[in-house]
Amino acid sequence: MQLDDEKRKRPSLSLPILRAARDQDLAGTLTLGNLLSALGETSFGWAIVVFSLLTFLPLPPGSSLITALPMLLTTGQVMFGYPHVKLPGRLARMRIDKAKLRRAVLRLRPVTRRLERVLTPRYAALLMRRNERPLGVMLFVIAFALFLPVPFSGWFPAVSLFIVGVGLVERDGLVMAIGLGLGTISVLLTAAILTSLLLGVDFFLPS
Repeated sequence: MQLDDEKRKRPSLSLPILRAARDQDLAGTLTLGNLLSALGETSFGWAIVVFSLLTFLPLPPGSSLITALPMLLTTGQVMFGYPHVKLPGRLARMRIDKAKLRRAVLRLRPVTRRLERVLTPRYAALLMRRNERPLGVMLFVIAFALFLPVPFSGWFPAVSLFIVGVGLVERDGLVMAIGLGLGTISVLLTAAILTSLLLGVDFFLPS
């Protein structure tokens, strides 16, 4: 009964992002670097959550070539054993539209609501330092699938990365594993779509 009460009282995963964005927007300082600083600059988890949200901003098709770059940078740093996130100055100074960020957060509410019901610290072995580099390799591969401008595939790696990021923030190894599983499926889906597109092009090219 007490456990159920604690789950009901869990704050929304969206609130820290929306509150930090609101406060910085009022101060005229809403940039990517400032937002991460407010959430916890040294946290790879928050960086992955925020950068996955960038891919859900209302932008023209093909924008994943740009919005996925911060994710490639962050997952690459995990892969190479960096102790915390290091953003280049130009990327840290990138301005964010608060209204668009809010819309991106709301688009993921069906996912965050389900996560909020089950999140709890567990399976700490998955979060040990010796596992960081293998984790970084897996995340980088998923981020690369997100980076590729393959039709109908970008949503899946972005959601899986969002789930992994939430698992890192909440120290929930099970949720991280679920995100990685979905990410593996998204990589296979992206590869299948890319292969079918390449085969289609070969079919129509004159021999």
